[in-house]
Amino acid sequence: MYLIPSIDLLDGDVVRLRHGDFADVSRYDVDAAKLAAAYAEAGAEWLHVVDLAASRDGEGADTGPLLKLLAAAPQSVQTGGGVRTDEDIALRLEHGADRVVVGTVCVTRPDVFTGWLQQFGPDHLVAALDIALDENHVPWPRTHGWTETGSVTLWHLMDRLCAEGLRHVLCTDIGKDGALHGPNLDLYRQLVRRYPDVQVQASGGVSGLRDLQELVGTGAAAAISGKALLENCFSIEEALEAIR
Repeated sequence: MYLIPSIDLLDGDVVRLRHGDFADVSRYDVDAAKLAAAYAEAGAEWLHVVDLAASRDGEGADTGPLLKLLAAAPQSVQTGGGVRTDEDIALRLEHGADRVVVGTVCVTRPDVFTGWLQQFGPDHLVAALDIALDENHVPWPRTHGWTETGSVTLWHLMDRLCAEGLRHVLCTDIGKDGALHGPNLDLYRQLVRRYPDVQVQASGGVSGLRDLQELVGTGAAAAISGKALLENCFSIEEALEAIR
């Protein structure tokens, strides 16, 4: 398993949203490019960047801060937030992204996303599936800032996407995101068991080194950590040692 530090950008600032709520935002007094460079120097070979302005503002969003960070980051970068068209994907790849993360479209228009898998190649796309558990603990994808529930379960959607060549999935239990209460280990065990050919990225809830060590045991290919690093719960060096 490898570590992917996460940077959330909002109007050029490094921030974190609690449970995806734009009304509950924490801003950090740090330059995004300098933070990316520090993560790379500490040994993190990948970076995850979310353009929250693009998620919030749609077609008219200012992507300048994101493109600036893509040009500056010394490590490999995957980036998402507001990806709605093939032009959005092409723009990010052209400006240095190695993988583009697609969320809502995977759930609402899976046929479009599977077409992009063929157009751009499965190694350049990540399906970002944010889920909420129902009363029976069945995972359902959520869309549009986590306000709407998809029409099929996570398992039905994954079956369809994997049949069309999906290679990377980033899955977040929204009840865990930004809360530092530990990840949903059972969710990732199930994903790895059901879809052994897919590289599973675990996101949400990582609060300490023990969480990372437990994620190794799920078989997940990568763990994404944002708030825990920003809050100095552990360092990149400590995290890399823990997952080794």
